[in-house]
Amino acid sequence: MIRYANLSEIPDILQLTRACARAMEKNGIYQWNEHYPTKLAFENDLKNNELYVLEVDNKVSGTIVISTHMDEEYKPIKWLTPSKNNIYIHRLAINPNLQGQGYARKLMDFGEAYARKNNFVSVRLDTFSQNKRNQKFYEVRGYQKLGDIYFPKQSDHPFHCYELVL
Repeated sequence: MIRYANLSEIPDILQLTRACARAMEKNGIYQWNEHYPTKLAFENDLKNNELYVLEVDNKVSGTIVISTHMDEEYKPIKWLTPSKNNIYIHRLAINPNLQGQGYARKLMDFGEAYARKNNFVSVRLDTFSQNKRNQKFYEVRGYQKLGDIYFPKQSDHPFHCYELVL
């Protein structure tokens, strides 16, 4: 089940994202660290009604942020659609023990369905340039890679920006 997150679940979400960070590091992917994602980021997502969780066996097992706010870092990107009616996906995470079972696909299906239902023109996101698995995941879904941005507190490597026109 996918639903809005509750404030009491933020510790579970942080535990989940830290487990994902450790799993990525084991594969040489240094995408998330002590600077990101933060408790404050998730609290802000919650305040903005943008934070969702995936429950599996009554446990928070995944999370996704579905936002209408375009971060400053995205402004230099030459997007495929005008920047006024778009959805932005952030902080998609699945419990490492459940990865490879289609849960990330379910969360993305949910986000894209939300965008279509609410008449948004596209879905935008970024993914780490060193995370080839994520790049393939989004490209198979029809997302187009458009350019790179940087988050210096996270990595010296760029993050690729993607857009799916609906």
